[in-house]
Amino acid sequence: MKPLRVAIVGSGPSGFFAAGNLLEQDNIEVQVDVFDRLPTPFGLVRYGVAPDHPAIKSVTKIFDRTAQHENFRYFGNVEVATDIQAAELAQWYDAVIYAIGASGGRRLEVDGAWLPGNHPSSDFVGWYNGHPDRRDLDVDLGVERAVVIGNGNVALDAARILVTGTEKLEGTDMAEHALAALRGSAIREVVVLGRRGAEQAAFTPSEVAELGKLPGVDVIVDPADVPAEDKERDKARPPIERNNLKQLRKLAALEPTGADRRIVLKFLRSVVGIGGDGAVRTVSVATNELALGEDGTVEAQPTGAVAEHDAGLVIHAVGYHGTPIPGIPFDTERGVFRNADSRIVGYDGAPLPGHYVVGWIKRGPSGVIPTNRDCARDTVSVLLADAAAGKLARSEFDGAQVEKLVVERVPNLVEYDGWMAIDAHETALAEEEDRPRVKLTSVDAMIDAAQAAAE
Repeated sequence: MKPLRVAIVGSGPSGFFAAGNLLEQDNIEVQVDVFDRLPTPFGLVRYGVAPDHPAIKSVTKIFDRTAQHENFRYFGNVEVATDIQAAELAQWYDAVIYAIGASGGRRLEVDGAWLPGNHPSSDFVGWYNGHPDRRDLDVDLGVERAVVIGNGNVALDAARILVTGTEKLEGTDMAEHALAALRGSAIREVVVLGRRGAEQAAFTPSEVAELGKLPGVDVIVDPADVPAEDKERDKARPPIERNNLKQLRKLAALEPTGADRRIVLKFLRSVVGIGGDGAVRTVSVATNELALGEDGTVEAQPTGAVAEHDAGLVIHAVGYHGTPIPGIPFDTERGVFRNADSRIVGYDGAPLPGHYVVGWIKRGPSGVIPTNRDCARDTVSVLLADAAAGKLARSEFDGAQVEKLVVERVPNLVEYDGWMAIDAHETALAEEEDRPRVKLTSVDAMIDAAQAAAE
């Protein structure tokens, strides 16, 4: 029987988990081609995970094993909508899974949010992780106070990176341009502002606990902002909330040491304006109180109190959104491809045969890396059920024909062997510096490394 041929657009965790799930099927042979617009695979594992969290990046070992499967191919440096079109993929393959993530960063919609010195967290994180699109971002670290808006893990990552001494970061895979900037940083205080209370914070307990272990950094939490310990009430809380409060109480009990740098966690605060003449100079912060909304959810409502604070850098860690691809129905409000039960659907709600979605572009920017494993399993299950039910129009193209077409369109195609050459080059650069790798941060340099190994 002819193998089922599936294209996956995007090589981050959700894309690779979907590929692995497809390739491990016993009752049907599947051929998987993974496309990525960058020469390098792994998406947010490479460009989103903080450089001082190397253990999280070890998931790429699983992806490497998937890539060694004889029915797996990687087409890097290929951009859908530029080099090839979505409609062409639908012709070339029996099914297409979109796993492009949510690379666009949101910023708060307040006056002054577009002044220089404002950065969506996606830009800032991409900058310090060496993403080619963000390598030239102008991050002014010559200021004493930064404000991070948001109360999730990304917000804590940004705060931690801004105050962590470079002596610790030198041993990571942080981009060299970011290390150079941080070596000369004047930042002494980072204020993290959460719109709701400590009980509603979206970060994880391990991220909070890590703040208290940073050398040379005081972490300031007002005890009045954290509910007092109540064993019966705490027992009834969801586990993450309960453990977050446990860690926050520990931080609130710490006495400041007079350290050179500090992180201040503030709850029930909203930025309502950003001021400055040509660049960020001040941030106006409103105090909130909690109230039950009409739907029963806890909402933050302004009390009317507003204070102005000096700040020269603002990181907006208030979410991500996906990027549209021509021909694929897009939900502009949620920033995802329109979908139902893992199937991409049209504006009329009807499924587009053979079109599927996984990861953040399916459900929005939520969860951690293992969340994408479950999400991928769900998507693959739906795809295979559709295949078994005869709902997929089988393509007349074979793998060789598709490869020929892709090579014609993209002379600088980077396949998985090319990525392995880039990987080897980066790790070789790091040998003398006792670092895991020195990242190449331009597409041209990546292509050169991939092609040099092939010569």
